[in-house]
Amino acid sequence: MSGAALPGAQAPAWPRPTRKFLLLTGAGLLTLAALAYGADYIATGQYLQSTDDAYVGGDVSSLAPQVSGLIANVAVTDNEIVHAGQLLVQLDDRPYRAALAQADANVSGAQAALANLNATETLQRSVIAEAVADIAAADAAVGLARANQSRYARLATENAGTEQDSQTASATLAQDIAAAQKSRAALAAETARLGVIETQKTQASASLAGAQANRDVAALNEQYTKIRAPFDGVVGDRAAHVGDYASAGSQLLSLVPTSGLWIDANFKEDQLAQMHPGQSVQIVADIAPGAKITGHVGSLAPASGAVFSLLPAQNATGNFTKIVQRVPVRILLDGNAATLGLLRPGLSVTATINTK
Repeated sequence: MSGAALPGAQAPAWPRPTRKFLLLTGAGLLTLAALAYGADYIATGQYLQSTDDAYVGGDVSSLAPQVSGLIANVAVTDNEIVHAGQLLVQLDDRPYRAALAQADANVSGAQAALANLNATETLQRSVIAEAVADIAAADAAVGLARANQSRYARLATENAGTEQDSQTASATLAQDIAAAQKSRAALAAETARLGVIETQKTQASASLAGAQANRDVAALNEQYTKIRAPFDGVVGDRAAHVGDYASAGSQLLSLVPTSGLWIDANFKEDQLAQMHPGQSVQIVADIAPGAKITGHVGSLAPASGAVFSLLPAQNATGNFTKIVQRVPVRILLDGNAATLGLLRPGLSVTATINTK
């Protein structure tokens, strides 16, 4: 059979590779690897800028009361998920409820005072109308008295009447004239009284507005005894305990948002030339190196981090050592990566920006 080996025949031996062959093969593989790396660098690598000086950020809020008081109830525990509007801490509100009741009473008193002045104004207008009628009556009496005085004086001249009647008519005329003048003076006084009432009403209105403002403040203070979650988040750094006295402005707990996380990556100044908002970013998180996290450049800080430090560097000195500065770059996370879960504010990551 053609395919069978002859008895006693040996299999053909392959030639062993020589040292020169191995060296050439290794050199070829290295050359291919270098070419592949070079091609990748030319196509992509030269455009990648990376830094491990990057950290996850979020709008962590430190919650503090706006009024002082004893802590009556702590409605949440450490690391508890809460929703916007949920009660977190309750201060003792009894003093503030009493202040609100007093403010309500002051408002009611001011409203009653203003209503009383309105009624007084209505009454005063009636008094003024009465004074006007008195003037009309007094003027009519003066007219009659003047006619009588003229008639009795003529009769006395013609000896048809007595001198006494003439004098009586003259006296009556004088009295009626004085009464008419008194009526006019009374009208002027009552009219002036109306002006005083108007001024008192203005003052009462201002007092009412002040009382209402005080009531609004008291109502706000009463509401401030209830500290509620401003957004959905997770409770952290809780320092509130029942029975403690909480001063206004003292931190009671922190609230970490459940969404809206970002990354602040601090790139060297020689990496920034080609960076701009919108470029894609690959994120490697130390907490999960194998997780695929992407994002995009949101914005670049207007100055280096040293400018915003508490004690900015002063380089106008005799000795100077150049230090490469870093500029914060805000990276916005894509998809669910911005939701609290795998990533948490403060964690370290490595950010790589494709500037192509």
